[in-house]
Amino acid sequence: MSLTVTIVSMDTIYISIILGLVGLVFGSFAGAQVWRLRARQLANDKQAHEPYDKHEYQRLAALVGQKGTADRSQCLHCHHQLRWYDLLPLVSWMSTKGTCRYCHHRIGFFEPLIEAGMAIFFVVSFIYWPFPLESTLAIVQFGLWLVAGVMLAILFAYDAKWFLLPDIIVFPLVGVAAGYSVIAILSQPDIAGTLLSTGEAILILAGLYLALWLISKGQWIGFGDVKLGLVLGLLVGTWQLAFLTLFLANLIGCLIVLPGLITKKLSRTTQVPFGPMLIAACFIAVLWGDTIINWYLAAFL
Repeated sequence: MSLTVTIVSMDTIYISIILGLVGLVFGSFAGAQVWRLRARQLANDKQAHEPYDKHEYQRLAALVGQKGTADRSQCLHCHHQLRWYDLLPLVSWMSTKGTCRYCHHRIGFFEPLIEAGMAIFFVVSFIYWPFPLESTLAIVQFGLWLVAGVMLAILFAYDAKWFLLPDIIVFPLVGVAAGYSVIAILSQPDIAGTLLSTGEAILILAGLYLALWLISKGQWIGFGDVKLGLVLGLLVGTWQLAFLTLFLANLIGCLIVLPGLITKKLSRTTQVPFGPMLIAACFIAVLWGDTIINWYLAAFL
């Protein structure tokens, strides 16, 4: 018995290490895509004669229009093309103490944070995955969850920095979430009941924000939050977890906003992106939601 436990534990450690390394790579990819998306958005705004940050556009313009082998990573300040040893997730950043190897301009913490965040997401998702990974479909479902996580990380970072959820990421993410949901539904003995529960989750998350968007005529929330609600409804899959996602998102929002209001770093008119809070809440709900709900019911009811 003890030998079996040791083998399983070592397998878990090995898989976690591999997933952590893969997560670092996808975190580097996600960080690069955020800047490319921003460059494309600024170029589109400029072409449409809409207001845009000219300084930011000049800094990112070199990322626009590159395709194939010409699409190479470069420093956003000196535009020096980066070599392979400049692109090692976390390692390259730490080796240069957070500066560009060529112009010595400070890079900042955005890249290492998203790389480390994705590594943690991959490992934690595997360790705390609430469903048994005992079939090909179950493994595919877990893989789709990781893919969705990468795309959600891009949306998280983009919305946090620029208050926007780009459709070019949201629409493919809907497809990934739908595939995840289909497998989840087919894996349950009560397919009709699971399908109904998923519909309820979508109605709660997407329907609520659609109603708020219509009532406020887009003043309270953006339509991107409505589309994000559809994605999250597909991922959580039950009305209970949908309500928990809403509660956690608002709780996270309060924990962020209230200290800012008390210290006067934020005001009542300060715009705060809600997408990152919803994404973080969904992550918690999928991995630990049932445990949280069962604890609440046992403790208070």
